[in-house]
This record gives sequence, C-alpha cells and structure tokens, in this order.
Amino acid sequence: MVVRRGLRWIYNAILAKAQKCLLAVLAAGPVPRHIAFVMDGNRRYARRRNRKVQQGHVAGFDTLHKILDVCLQMNIYCVSAYAFAIENFKRPPGEVDALIDLLDEYGVRLNVIGRVELFPKSVQRAVRKAEKMTRHNNRAILNLCMPYASRDEMTTAIEDCVKDGLTRHVDPDTYFTKEEVDKHLMSTVRGSPPLDILVRTSGVKRLSDFMLWQCCENTQLQFSPKYWPDFGLWDFIPIILDYQRKVYSRRISA
Repeated sequence: MVVRRGLRWIYNAILAKAQKCLLAVLAAGPVPRHIAFVMDGNRRYARRRNRKVQQGHVAGFDTLHKILDVCLQMNIYCVSAYAFAIENFKRPPGEVDALIDLLDEYGVRLNVIGRVELFPKSVQRAVRKAEKMTRHNNRAILNLCMPYASRDEMTTAIEDCVKDGLTRHVDPDTYFTKEEVDKHLMSTVRGSPPLDILVRTSGVKRLSDFMLWQCCENTQLQFSPKYWPDFGLWDFIPIILDYQRKVYSRRISA
C-alpha cells in the first residue's frame, strides 16, 4: 500500500510538471486576453450519475477552479464565467477560501457582474466580502456573471450612456455611439478587455443571452460536447491551439 501511494505521488508529480511545461509552451504563442465560459451541464452531469443536483454544482465549482488555474498559468488576463450557481457561495468557508487563495496567489481581482441585489442578503454579503478581499489585485480578472442577462447589461449601458450624455450636456448625435455604449457595459466598467473566445459546454450551441454585445465582433465561438464538470485540460488545449492558428493565419494574410 505504501509503495502504491509512493508511485502515485511520483506519477502525479511528473504529470503536474509535464502540464506546467506544456502550458508554458502554449503561453509562448498568441494568448487570448479574455475568454468566457458558459458552464453548462452541471445538472445533467448529476442526473447521469444518479446524484443530487447540488453535487453537480459542486463538481462544476471544482472544474472552474482547475480551468481558472490553467488560464492563469497561461497568462490569460481575464476569465468570465456564466451560470455560476448561487449555492456555491453557501459552501463551507474552507472551500470558498480555496478559490480566494488561488485568486490572491495570481493577483486576480474578482468581479461579480449582474443584479447582485436580487440575491438573498447572506449571499450579497458573501459576494461583497469576496470582492473586497481581492480588490487590490491587478494582474488578472475573474468575472462571475450572476444573476446576469446580456440584454439587461446592454439596456443598462444605454441608459447610463444617455444619463451621462445629459449630465455633460453633449449633442446626443455625436455622443450616443457604439463606442460609448461599450464603455458603459458592466464588464467594461469593471476593466474587462474585448472578448476573444467564448466556450460553451454540454453540446448546446447557443449563447443564451450571454455577452451578446461582446460576441458581435472578432470573438471565436467554441462548443464542447462535454458537460462542464467533465471539461478539462485536454478539452481546453485544442481551443487555444485553434485560436493561435487563426491568429497566425491573420498575420500571414495581413
């Protein structure tokens, strides 16, 4: 038993080292600045394994932690995640703290984007506490979009754009532009760069009211058949390679 455990430890150490080297090689090429995930399939993952729905969300939380770690090792500046279950903010403090520790380790600022005021008061306090703990981090950004709808984000951005224009007494014909609307989006206000890649898991091929404005120009859409809890490094690498191939192709044709 002791020998078996020792061999398993050695195997895991070698695997971790090989993964780190692989990610370093990928990071040497063109790397997206902003990648978004529609984390779809937690419930179906749980049902297929005859587990409770909450267990599917727990598995999805673990996958987010792992994929975020991969992205940070590749120096991807901004990660946005959609459909992060509210229940995850009610998990044992040690588990939530593990995510916060990862963010602090890499200098990541956490933004919760959406109508946070719709959460129960206890969840609102947990969200604000997590944001406060990472607010001084400036190396990278993690956006958890919840509760979020792209049409709501765009409507709010237009309203804020109009209010700002009226306050400044500017000509609406010259002020009300797509560039100004973009500046007022929740994600942009929080420091997010343009979206390079959007990944949706579980085989569903639709955006489901997620970052519709951000996806309208130069965003690569990637759809994976895997349920989000099953999504891993070897599903993610082909997406990065495809992004790099297209970047190189544009450079050659330019």
